[in-house]
Amino acid sequence: MNEKNGGQLSHIRNFAIIAHIDAGKSTLADRLLEITKTVEVRDMKAQFLDQMDLERERGITIKMAPVRMDYVSQRDGKKYILNLIDTPGHPDFAYEVSRAFKAVEGVILLVDATQGIQAQTLANFEMAKKAGVKVIGALNKVDMNPPQLETVLLETAQLLDCPLEDIFRISGKTGTGVQELLEEVIVKLPPPKEWEQGSKEQKAESTAGRAALVFDSVYDDHKGIIAFVRVFHGEFAGNQDTKLVATNVKIKTKEVGYFQPKMKAAAKITKGEIGYIATGIKDPDKLKIGDTIGDTDLGGYQEPQPRVFVSFFPEDGSEYEELKKSFQKLKLTDPALKTDPDYNDVLGRGFKVGFLGKLHFEIISQRLEQDFDMSTVNSFPSVAYKIKKPHGKELVVIENPQDLPAEYDEIWEPMIELEILAPTVYLGPIMKLKEMFRMGEMQTTNMVDRVLIKTRMPLMELISDFDDQLKSLTHGFASFSYEMSEYQKADLARIDVMVAKDMVVGLSRILPKKDIEYEARQMAIRLKDLLPQQQFAQAIQITTGAKVIARETIAPMRKDVTGYLYGGDRTRKMKLWKKQKEGKKRLLSMAKVNVSADVFKELLKK
Repeated sequence: MNEKNGGQLSHIRNFAIIAHIDAGKSTLADRLLEITKTVEVRDMKAQFLDQMDLERERGITIKMAPVRMDYVSQRDGKKYILNLIDTPGHPDFAYEVSRAFKAVEGVILLVDATQGIQAQTLANFEMAKKAGVKVIGALNKVDMNPPQLETVLLETAQLLDCPLEDIFRISGKTGTGVQELLEEVIVKLPPPKEWEQGSKEQKAESTAGRAALVFDSVYDDHKGIIAFVRVFHGEFAGNQDTKLVATNVKIKTKEVGYFQPKMKAAAKITKGEIGYIATGIKDPDKLKIGDTIGDTDLGGYQEPQPRVFVSFFPEDGSEYEELKKSFQKLKLTDPALKTDPDYNDVLGRGFKVGFLGKLHFEIISQRLEQDFDMSTVNSFPSVAYKIKKPHGKELVVIENPQDLPAEYDEIWEPMIELEILAPTVYLGPIMKLKEMFRMGEMQTTNMVDRVLIKTRMPLMELISDFDDQLKSLTHGFASFSYEMSEYQKADLARIDVMVAKDMVVGLSRILPKKDIEYEARQMAIRLKDLLPQQQFAQAIQITTGAKVIARETIAPMRKDVTGYLYGGDRTRKMKLWKKQKEGKKRLLSMAKVNVSADVFKELLKK
């Protein structure tokens, strides 16, 4: 242990902030950075720990962000090291939150006093209980004097099973109550465990040597992969031989240090601390999130299972290797991202990519464009289905609608257990969702002035504009969370899209047979509005099998090639018209229709 904390684990606190999206986690983190003087006031900016442009554009946290704060307590005058991890709030990024739990001993559960307990509040609290971390409750945005403040306070105390006075009333915006909350972190949250002299744990540690859990990573052109770690045993310094336990890759550390909040090199990082280790590794495939640096395997994380699948192809086929490197670097910061090689007769080589949800897909698509300047063509978001082929005994998984064979005996789709939390007044509008989505029976539970609705629904319905419809019907006051359930047999079929006689790669979809004709007609009409005009007519055909079930035509752009002619023989005009017609035929024969990502997003809307 270095001298800065006096050689005592009791002077370290490792904690995270968890909440529903938009509850004010990042704003609270800003105030903590100010109070501890980790960031000077002149350097401060809103959402300081949200370093990605996308996070600032969308106003949400996408990536967990660690920071080390040195703080002298007002209660005992002692100096403490406070390691904070700010976490995302959207359910698509719950895996980020679960990884943070492995690196900390406690959490602040933040509740928006203007909104009350929301679905992801409940989901995060359940995760925290399972992880065995200590929870401190706090109501944020009390400066807005919400009329339901006392009700939300009671709900939060009931959820945490604690007295009302244990719930803090704070404002991340004005700083009200934040210093008191920080002092409570020191008092209520446990320090990293200090083994008792002669205990079994101490003997186990003495043989463990060094061990640091990798909970995140980034790539640096000069230092290679930089691992974000929580040290559980021993200590690490720069220029030191060690290894990655899971992959058995030997490394020599180039640098170690802390997040203050930018990376700051140190002589060493020791047991109980959170910091970074620059590994020098240049191959992104060699380091996995959840691996251990050192001598003893710390167990890592359960692998996240992708739920939404999209194929990506470089717009320029020669940029395949650049796309591959882009995904490798993205996977370092996002271990939930899964990629496999893919191939298409028209678009060539690409990647089939697995995501945790629709927002996860949208974020990665934007990062490819903004961070790596990659222009891609992608397929329609789909889920993994299971089919039983004729005379087959086992179910086969397909992740791309185009892999659905012409003949099959059964098809099964993934289901989710959905929880919606909303003010009681919106129960009626929420019930109308059953008219738009294939939802099961709704079970309701009253919670003071709120209602918790539980139901089952196909996963594909969730990524088809469900969140936008829920927000619209409830004016943004409802929230939801979900967990994967089992597969269920369904009556589904595939539709394909032809534009200008060519199949549009990626627009194939698997839909309920009872809705297929209606959905096909709507899709044809919307494509007619969304696709740009060309110099030639574009016929849009929606097919299922060999049958055309919907058709629209995009009229060609017209150019008056005879406008400069005045009077005279009509024959000259007819020759020009004929030449124009032949030119359009040649264009049609060479036509290649590209569908932008914006078109896919519009087609997902109900």
